[in-house]
Amino acid sequence: MRALKNPFRARGRLLPAPVAPGSPVAEARGLRVRLGQRPVLDSIDLTARAGEVLALVGPNGAGKSTLLAALAADLPAEHGEVRIDGCPVTDWSAAELALRRAVLPQSAALSFPFPVADVVRMGRAPWAGTERADEDDPAVASAMAATEVTEFAERPFSALSGGERARVALARVLAQRAGLLLLDEPTAALDLRHQELVLRICRERAAAGDAVVVVLHDLGLAAAYADRAAVLHDGRIAVAGPPAGVFTGELLGAVYRQPIEVFPHPRTGAPLVVPTRGS
Repeated sequence: MRALKNPFRARGRLLPAPVAPGSPVAEARGLRVRLGQRPVLDSIDLTARAGEVLALVGPNGAGKSTLLAALAADLPAEHGEVRIDGCPVTDWSAAELALRRAVLPQSAALSFPFPVADVVRMGRAPWAGTERADEDDPAVASAMAATEVTEFAERPFSALSGGERARVALARVLAQRAGLLLLDEPTAALDLRHQELVLRICRERAAAGDAVVVVLHDLGLAAAYADRAAVLHDGRIAVAGPPAGVFTGELLGAVYRQPIEVFPHPRTGAPLVVPTRGS
């Protein structure tokens, strides 16, 4: 009798199954990470859930990028555990991880002058040989349209400005169509309009059921677009929760060592975060 085919397995890879809204997609429990001889993260407990945008904020050196890399399984834990899709990250092969999480690093560099369209298409590599490989063309086209890079699809990546490269790199991540997006400072090189564009994309992906974890320096963007924010301080999470509840002048002033005022936006009610200036 012929064995039934597993619809979630292809070429030895276990494909992702649908995830219910609100379900944990990535989890860190008791996480401690050391870089060389320096402890960078300690006692981290954090969950990213399907359907939400989780912002990681905090001053330089607080551990935001290290935490993102640990969630991506790009950095090993000295202690504790990271789970993706319900399993320890060490249980997944590299190919299976690539089906479940897409990572946008702080900077994107390529040694060869690939055309923009080819760079975006690299995001589809994990799906080669699966039943979802036929989504390659629409996934690439949709990602390029969302990030507004279609008009220079044939230009070499190396000829782009910093902001254009950042948007192409984001398009590659979107084309991957993983259920967990890990974005490290995706707005750093962008103008005001494209900062808003990127955060709207984050909200759209969360609305579609993805879990989005994004490192941000702009507390205003985090307050406006994130469902939850984790404020990191000296390698630990000082507080985590909805921005309206955790963004207080007292807390942020202590974490950033800068007097800060927080008041509600007159129309939306979202927290506005500004440094205290003058008398």
